[in-house]
Amino acid sequence: MEFRQIEYLVAVAETGGFSRAAARCFVSQSAISHQVAALERELGTELVDRSARGGKLTDAGEVLLPYARQLLSLRDDAVAAVTPHPDRIRIAANMSFARSALAAVAAVRERHREAEIDFLLKPFGQRIDAVVSGEADLALVRGSVDHDELYLDPLWVDQPVVAFSSRHPLARSGRGPGPADLGEYPLVLPPADQQVLLHRLVERVFSRAGVDVRYGPQIREGHPVAFELINHPESWTILYDDPLQPGIVCRRSLEFTLPVSAVLRNDSTPNQLVAEILTELSNGFRRT
Repeated sequence: MEFRQIEYLVAVAETGGFSRAAARCFVSQSAISHQVAALERELGTELVDRSARGGKLTDAGEVLLPYARQLLSLRDDAVAAVTPHPDRIRIAANMSFARSALAAVAAVRERHREAEIDFLLKPFGQRIDAVVSGEADLALVRGSVDHDELYLDPLWVDQPVVAFSSRHPLARSGRGPGPADLGEYPLVLPPADQQVLLHRLVERVFSRAGVDVRYGPQIREGHPVAFELINHPESWTILYDDPLQPGIVCRRSLEFTLPVSAVLRNDSTPNQLVAEILTELSNGFRRT
């Protein structure tokens, strides 16, 4: 069974005959008839009733038709997935990068009105897989990635915020607290398997300061961080962005920093749009 045979059968069904199908497919009528006949021999059943005017699908042909259309659609999708589109790029990220990505995309679109730039929302692991598979042209990540097929293009240094209830003793201080200030208070975070990077960041910063981390209750899935801080006013947490919520105070500390990078394939084809997106994301540091 060949895609050409399937395409010719669909053309016969949609145009109502061999001659019209030949004109649509830019081949001779005999070529259409020959390929459909070859498909019939392979399947062992008649697909087109040649005694009908022009050619009408048999019952077997009508059964095969939706599958034939689906096969052709899958073929087209497969070709599109691997065909380079210099005017289209796909960025894999999560919502914490939305503001930065939107500003960069808007700036590039001002210069390239024909460009199509997609923002794919994915968790960390799926972002990496998307770049490896070619589903995404680049991914935005914090921290490092260890993969032989990928490399990191540094963009900026992120400064997460230390957050606590407005009733917390440290809320009265206007400066960013460090490990020495936070060590006596319980840290609330989602489980380590859900927030690996933040757990590692806290452990690294506290270890450098020679201070032990005092962990409080884990934040369970579906429980907003703000409510956990309000319900446990002596606790604190670390977030990528200030949630700007009533009753929550956020402070930035120079000790809590994370590098932000673009993840790209080692063998990726140079793309002007990707280079310009990276330049915008890195505050004007030009890519070549």
